[in-house]
Amino acid sequence: MVTAMMKPLSRVLWLGCVLVFCFQVLVPCGLPGACGLDNGLAMTPTMGWLHWERFMCNVNCQEEPDSCISEKLFLQIAEIMASDGWKDVGYEYICIDDCWMAPERDSKGRLQADPKRFPGGIRHLANYVHSKGLKLGIYADVGNKTCAGFPGSFGYYDIDAQTFADWGVDLLKFDGCYCDSIQHLAEGYKQMSLALNRTGRSIVYSCEWPLYMWPIFKPNYTEIREYCNHWRNFADIYDSWQSIRNTLDWTSSNQKIIVPVAGPGGWNDPDMLVIGNFGLSRDQQITQMALWAIMAAPLLMSNDLRHISPEAKALLQDKDVIAINQDRLGKQGYRLRKENNFEVWERPLLNLAWAVAIVNLQEIGGPRSYTISVTSLGRGLACNPDCLITELLPEKRKLGFYEWTSKDKKYKTVRQCNTVHCNQTWTALPATSTDY
Repeated sequence: MVTAMMKPLSRVLWLGCVLVFCFQVLVPCGLPGACGLDNGLAMTPTMGWLHWERFMCNVNCQEEPDSCISEKLFLQIAEIMASDGWKDVGYEYICIDDCWMAPERDSKGRLQADPKRFPGGIRHLANYVHSKGLKLGIYADVGNKTCAGFPGSFGYYDIDAQTFADWGVDLLKFDGCYCDSIQHLAEGYKQMSLALNRTGRSIVYSCEWPLYMWPIFKPNYTEIREYCNHWRNFADIYDSWQSIRNTLDWTSSNQKIIVPVAGPGGWNDPDMLVIGNFGLSRDQQITQMALWAIMAAPLLMSNDLRHISPEAKALLQDKDVIAINQDRLGKQGYRLRKENNFEVWERPLLNLAWAVAIVNLQEIGGPRSYTISVTSLGRGLACNPDCLITELLPEKRKLGFYEWTSKDKKYKTVRQCNTVHCNQTWTALPATSTDY
């Protein structure tokens, strides 16, 4: 990552083949603001850990006791998050996804945890998580069943909301499987939001409402943000570069719709960070972390923190990257342009700074050069009249001073990097148009 200054100091961020900057300027960014669900929560993107991508619906605790969905797994993750630096940098939610439930509700119609895999119950688990200074998230579904076939919340919204509050739950991920109509889907998401608020407990509400609306018609994001703290728009993330690319492509293709609605209290959720797993190269992991920071996305890791490489841990705990993600101006970044298999993304930040990411999409051949116009960044304001660029990833170092100048006088620095093979060249050139 790189920081840039423009009279007062600002920042710019390089991330391997992803180059992220922050430039301080003298006028506001001018992007429209957005307000989320008025429950005082998620004023910056939620950070934590979610079990789904890494552990899925493994309920075979007899043969795989260390990787099944059980009380033991979440107790161990809570211990590590508290003791190994995760909580200190902002990761605070430990989230249970699907497959935690017993197959049936209890005699009073309440959801219950599987008694063999969660012998102490969710209240016991929440107490332990809270004792570590962390928060507990849980999963339910707006329809008749969860995606894995466990009891859904349709017709039980008030009961389930109160049950979660009684247990001490701090976040609800509410899925959308097995709902019989779009009308019931929308009504169910609204009813659960209102039911959670009526409990009097502060519970972050994570929706998948627009994900299930898109195949039929364009979601009403103004309405969605009134009820949800963050919302999924696109398919589940897999542990593969193609999955990350698909998510980024969908996001940039729909950015005119989704970017303006994001802001403190309500965020677009591109799904989990899969950094520290098996499918991404080091450079691809850097790219995901950088773009999730630019997109102001919830940072919900899905990995095994008990067995994670030092490199993945350092990336996920990078305070400079996290500071970009958690920037309190609350503006989501967007793709500025795409040309010649390069993408340029940018995001306005607090104190008139900007974050910029450059991604080389070409996956054949060796390093390539890319010349960027500093006059085109930050809507033409980022380096006007000048800025200081500092690399933060893959290594932190100052790259130099730049002026907003004509192309007769170039200020240039070159870095070889190997995130999908690239070589970045910085120089002052005339501004170019944007596609956002």
